[in-house]
Amino acid sequence: PLLPTGAQTTQLLVQPPWRPAVLWDQVTLTCQGSGTTGATTWYKDRKRWWQKGPNHFTVTSSGTYQCDRPSTGLSPHIHILNECLVLQLPARVLVEGDTVTLRC
Repeated sequence: PLLPTGAQTTQLLVQPPWRPAVLWDQVTLTCQGSGTTGATTWYKDRKRWWQKGPNHFTVTSSGTYQCDRPSTGLSPHIHILNECLVLQLPARVLVEGDTVTLRC
């Protein structure tokens, strides 16, 4: 969907920036959007999980996470896996011809 010029949306930042995200990487999620940081609502597996939470935290269990900020709405979701072996790639937009570093 197209947004009006200057419109902001809530973003969910993931560190380290590898996809898929896995627990053994000590994943930190940060919710970015306008409004006060104490007004962040977190969702886990599509259910409200933490109301008036902080804007960032370290994930301790696998699942699907989203955050909500009052002025900018619900973020896209991110899956956090608890797998022993995964093939990861950098979390950025790739186009044909890009050199990519994979991580196993």
